[in-house]
Amino acid sequence: MRKTTTLFTLCFILIKINLFSQAPAFIKGTVTDNSSKETLPGALVSIGKSNGTSTDMNGMFLLTTTAGKQTVECTMMGYKTISQTVDLKENDTLTLNFSMTDANKLLEEVVVSAGKFEQKLSDVTVSMEVIKPALIENKNTTSIDNIMNQVPGVTVSDGQASIRGGSGFAYGAGSRVLVMVDEMPMISADAGDVKWNYLPIENLEQVEVIKGASSALFGSSALNGVINLRTAYAKDKPSTSVTLFGGGYDAPKYQYKWWKGSSQQQAGINFSHSEKIGNFDLVIGGHMYNDDGYRGGLVNEAVTSGTTTINRQVMKNENERRARINANIRYNFKKIPGLSIGVNTNLMDVQGGLFFLWKHADSAYVPNDIQKYKNKRFNVDPFVTYFWGKDNKLSFRSRYYLTLNTNDKNQEATAELYYNELQYQKRFSNNLTITAGALYIEQQIFSDSLYGRHVGKNTAGYLQLDKKIKRLTMSLGLRGEFYKVDTAFTRGYLTKKINDLPFQPVARAGLNYQLLEYTFLRASFGQGYRFPSVAEKYISTNVSSLRIYENPSLQPERGWSAEIGVKQGFSLGKFKGFLDVAGFWTEYTNMVEFVFDFYFPEPKPQGYVVQLTDREYAGFKSQNLGRAQIKGIDISLTGGGKIGPVNVALFSGYTYIDPINPDYNPTKDTLGLPYLNVLKYRNRHLFKNDIQFDYKFISIGFSTRYQSYMENIDKKFNESLLHDLLPEFDQIPSTYVLPGLPEYREKDKAGSWVHDFRIGFQVSKVVKLSYICNNVANEEYSSRPGDVRPPRTHVLQLMIKL
Repeated sequence: MRKTTTLFTLCFILIKINLFSQAPAFIKGTVTDNSSKETLPGALVSIGKSNGTSTDMNGMFLLTTTAGKQTVECTMMGYKTISQTVDLKENDTLTLNFSMTDANKLLEEVVVSAGKFEQKLSDVTVSMEVIKPALIENKNTTSIDNIMNQVPGVTVSDGQASIRGGSGFAYGAGSRVLVMVDEMPMISADAGDVKWNYLPIENLEQVEVIKGASSALFGSSALNGVINLRTAYAKDKPSTSVTLFGGGYDAPKYQYKWWKGSSQQQAGINFSHSEKIGNFDLVIGGHMYNDDGYRGGLVNEAVTSGTTTINRQVMKNENERRARINANIRYNFKKIPGLSIGVNTNLMDVQGGLFFLWKHADSAYVPNDIQKYKNKRFNVDPFVTYFWGKDNKLSFRSRYYLTLNTNDKNQEATAELYYNELQYQKRFSNNLTITAGALYIEQQIFSDSLYGRHVGKNTAGYLQLDKKIKRLTMSLGLRGEFYKVDTAFTRGYLTKKINDLPFQPVARAGLNYQLLEYTFLRASFGQGYRFPSVAEKYISTNVSSLRIYENPSLQPERGWSAEIGVKQGFSLGKFKGFLDVAGFWTEYTNMVEFVFDFYFPEPKPQGYVVQLTDREYAGFKSQNLGRAQIKGIDISLTGGGKIGPVNVALFSGYTYIDPINPDYNPTKDTLGLPYLNVLKYRNRHLFKNDIQFDYKFISIGFSTRYQSYMENIDKKFNESLLHDLLPEFDQIPSTYVLPGLPEYREKDKAGSWVHDFRIGFQVSKVVKLSYICNNVANEEYSSRPGDVRPPRTHVLQLMIKL
């Protein structure tokens, strides 16, 4: 009887609560950018801490609440928060629109790469640089690696990116810097490298550069940092951009001009179009480029006819012809708010000539040989994204990436990569964000003439926690990584006693504390792990006159980086910016680099002296070199805004590194120059600066890059290959890999300064005409031994934006 009475009483209370509860009220509206009038997807509209929603892909929202006075708040990264008090009646539907105003544009800059979610640049716990599309357009960038060389602390040589001296010389294989497009790796299945000319420069929102080990969040190739290209999606208004350009190279200042006529030419076109069509977001883009090249000349070529082989001289040059087309398509479901599906795709065909070694230092633009190549690349990336509530996101992304390579040495390679990643993200009302994900990658390589046939698999899981408590931002990331190529696989190392785990654990942690309104202190630590690429382990080929040898026993490399830094915002009238200073320390174990030496089919006895007939065994091989330690300081200065009537944009920085082997032994470590404990192929000092002035319809810009003398290189590059047999061979240029290099390096000890200039005229609202001059002083400089960079170039650019 008591149970029946209790149940009746409970039902009565519930019915009474329901009868006397308030009827709901509704608030709907649109959130837009105050200046551009574009709608803003992803803005948070809330009442209190427990009731909120996010705007959909069209910037619209619907919020359910109760009658009475309510304070509605609208927030979004990079914008000032807006709040408004309204008085709602029962069953009312109130229309409330928000127009968002930019906060301090630089310190409120929104980035994604640091934690896989939107954060203010000032809040991230690592060093980051952001490159906007304006700089890429103004410098008439034809390939992303060119603009990367303008970023403080970053260099790109032979296609290999290095951040703060983290990489030396690794020609065409492997990468310690992970290059991504929209957070998806663009690393090929075979060489494990990136082809910069494949990346879609014509449709960029911005480029984000993370400095330091980032494997905990991004995986194997992020040992030294991350470069993430974020592409733009369609806005409310259709947009079309077309850029045409053409120019040529001046004759070298000091070197022999190998070509006939006035100049080698280059020309190209970029285009992009974005538009919303119903529920579809559509972006298409393309690029065509034709470059005669600045290096070439007569090279020796062996021609076989029947049983007879003759040598002849033919004219060859390092030219390039490429065409690329890409598309991003997204469909937003109206009946299921927050759900979108889409596909991104890119296709490129490129052919040309590949330069590797000069013939002699006094004719540095003339090659020892030119290798002709053809390359096709294609990727298709389906994805599904679902947002629900104000704080949940689930995404699935996949990719099929195909590369086809052939050359005139009768070598070819086909590589396929299959990528799948599932990610869940949850934002809590207490400013905690949890990101968790899992991925599976499979590689198929078919190359009987270059690498052989190989299968690779990579599985990983990761967890990232980001928490903000008042002025303090904390970040913690964990990842487990397993890699397998054929029978070689990951053996996880934690300590000397725990060194045979079924996966490699990596972690990162960071703190950011807002000391004053525009003063931010940060500290971070991150571990890195990289499994060697198929090319590093199994490549067997010739490049120019050099042999590249396989090393199947090559082991993974591990490392860590730590830094402390301060970011200080400042304002000079309407010009605002920040100064960032960071001290960093990086260490590697089992560091992998290409090493030039003699590699004999059978081991030679200790003390063996190289003979005249041994030259054919000289070449490169990827090797584990032990430990490396790099510490230094990185300073960047960025700003934008008006000084008087002139709008000024500044992007500048200086980097100093001290790269050493902490276990250096001068009697055993003989691959580099004698008695020199400096890691090979590094520059201690880097200075970068770009500044642009816009006044009415005229814009003028200047760029500067400085790199100090490269102190250490492979010893065999700096002496005769037969030096050990008889030092007098050093006087015979034909016995060198790079004839004339020792004398050339002596003249380069002051380092190199390179200056660029540009001027543009805004002819109308949609048309801009520009002149760009790169290497104004026509200086001769190198990124590595034997690789002299372009002489002065002139380019005319016509840009049309509709």
